[in-house]
Amino acid sequence: MKLPQSVAETAALLAEGGYVADHALATTVFLALSMQRPLFLEGEPGTGKTEIAKVLAEGLGRRLVRLQCYDGLDLAAAAYEWDHARQLMAIRLAEASGEAGVIDIYARQFLQSRPLLSAIDPDQPPAVLLIDELDRADEPFEAFLLEVLADFQLTIPEYGTVRAATPPVVILTSNRTREVHDAIRRRCLYQWVDYPTATREREILARKAPGIAEKLSAEIVAFVQKLRGEDLFKLPGVAETIDWAGALKHLDQNELAPGAVDETLGVLLKYQDDIAKIKGAEAARLVSEAKSIATPPPPV
Repeated sequence: MKLPQSVAETAALLAEGGYVADHALATTVFLALSMQRPLFLEGEPGTGKTEIAKVLAEGLGRRLVRLQCYDGLDLAAAAYEWDHARQLMAIRLAEASGEAGVIDIYARQFLQSRPLLSAIDPDQPPAVLLIDELDRADEPFEAFLLEVLADFQLTIPEYGTVRAATPPVVILTSNRTREVHDAIRRRCLYQWVDYPTATREREILARKAPGIAEKLSAEIVAFVQKLRGEDLFKLPGVAETIDWAGALKHLDQNELAPGAVDETLGVLLKYQDDIAKIKGAEAARLVSEAKSIATPPPPV
């Protein structure tokens, strides 16, 4: 599928995949696609950064190549690795046949692709490369990415340079547990992805959790929006809102009630200290406030 030709087409492409983007985000995604620049998305966990890459891969008809970052990630796991067992076997076979001086143990057949190499492999279909949670990787690892981000190529000392026939769409995400180096930022377009407004979160809920009554949907979103204003260890993201709506639907709830909220807080909050802080009187207060927001008084 061809790339979108406008911000409106980009927003429509995302919407078709169930992603409700605001105008600023749709604009930045459009520019990243048009300018063939990597897109660096930063924001709190659960704001939908990873989902953008998934939706783009599906909407553009490209394979999704995901590099999940973690502490200790190295070049062998992220980019490529030589298949030493096959190399050794090839050497022994060549020696047995008297052709030991002919075998090239650094030929492509002995090279094992990891996500970075796979995404730019000219023999593979075009890709969307997702480098997820870059802030979880060690700072020195970022140096491995610079060539790929700048030129969509990877230089392998023993083999040569592998260049992408079609530049991949590159999405990097960070939850900002540490600062990502300026060298990475300079090679990317940047967008901060915040929690959605109440209006946009209701749109998301309508797409991702169809069948939820309008009254309950409005109260769920109002409650979650209020909850994000509390001093919690981990604020609920959009994924938790969707899960909570599904849980309340399974419990046949038509509107928020303090008892149902207390019983299902583990869907929204993932730490016991947060649950203990909200459960009971605080939950009842938030339910009352959410109801007043979701159902404003009639005009005088």
